[in-house]
Amino acid sequence: MNSKHINVAWKSPSNIAIVKYWGKKSVQVPCNPSISFTLDKSFTEMHVSFTQAEKFQLEFYFEDKPNKSFARRIEKHLFELDKYMPWIKSGHFLIHSKNSFPHSAGIASSASSMSALALCLCDLESQINSSPFEANDFFNRASFISRLGSGSACRSIFPKLALWGKSNIHTLSSDLYAIGLGNELNSAFQKVNDSILIINSTEKSVSSSLGHELMQTNPYATSRYQVAKENCLKVYNALVTGDFEKFGNTLEEEALQLHALMMCSSPSFILMQPNSLIAIDKIRKFRKDQGLPVYFTLDAGPNIHLIYPGEIREPVKAFIESELAPLCDGNYWIDDQIGEGPKKIN
Repeated sequence: MNSKHINVAWKSPSNIAIVKYWGKKSVQVPCNPSISFTLDKSFTEMHVSFTQAEKFQLEFYFEDKPNKSFARRIEKHLFELDKYMPWIKSGHFLIHSKNSFPHSAGIASSASSMSALALCLCDLESQINSSPFEANDFFNRASFISRLGSGSACRSIFPKLALWGKSNIHTLSSDLYAIGLGNELNSAFQKVNDSILIINSTEKSVSSSLGHELMQTNPYATSRYQVAKENCLKVYNALVTGDFEKFGNTLEEEALQLHALMMCSSPSFILMQPNSLIAIDKIRKFRKDQGLPVYFTLDAGPNIHLIYPGEIREPVKAFIESELAPLCDGNYWIDDQIGEGPKKIN
């Protein structure tokens, strides 16, 4: 190694899946392709200090406090990366991580945190080996490393729109990393807002890892994977042609299918809550009454992402404040939008 001590820092966003990834094979390989919007204001900032050492050591701080549970997950992930990054086992890591959103807010923090860590590791790798990556190679490598920590994290590497999973949409698509499709977006989708309604901020009762595992015995798994492939193509066509209605209808279909799959697993589980359903009903009524393209989606939890064009932000914000915020935990919601992807912190 040419460098004894290196400091790197990256900021990486979370993302919201349009077509859902639910069900995986070994080593974080998806059973179906997925497409997501990259967010802007919901991100993890990670600082990594690496010092060459005789044996591996890790100090991990979240929001400036030691966090043993997070540290154990990071350590396990780093050990598993040994075959891809053998230099890891000969390093002392001091990691400081913080989120722009409360960890309990119900946003997919594993996507932002694991992608931020992957970017830091790839940056370290480049400096340790004194061999800078080409930009495309760097982000592909970071997406690959992200996936091994958290499947959906591989999509956070790219601005605006990402596709993960082998698909006939794109010849470069892969199960091993995501690819960016942001420059193919129609102008109707260049400024999309995502208002995140925090219906419940507590940790969800069933982890996503268990949910993925239960898909192995779900009676609807095979048909679900086929529908997801078809929906990827449908959504992609809507995104490049500017068809917000077709996009929105598929967005909602995907969200409800995801939760239906949870209800049909064995054992079954329900992550939506009464206020989730009340909010969905209000959103549909608002869309019908006002004639505005406002649509919803959910990840594996009770919280709702309200997706709509930026030019109608003011009437939608007024609707949120009057009708939806009272349904949120402490009236808390996050005003986010489609974003430009990760940034290196100097």
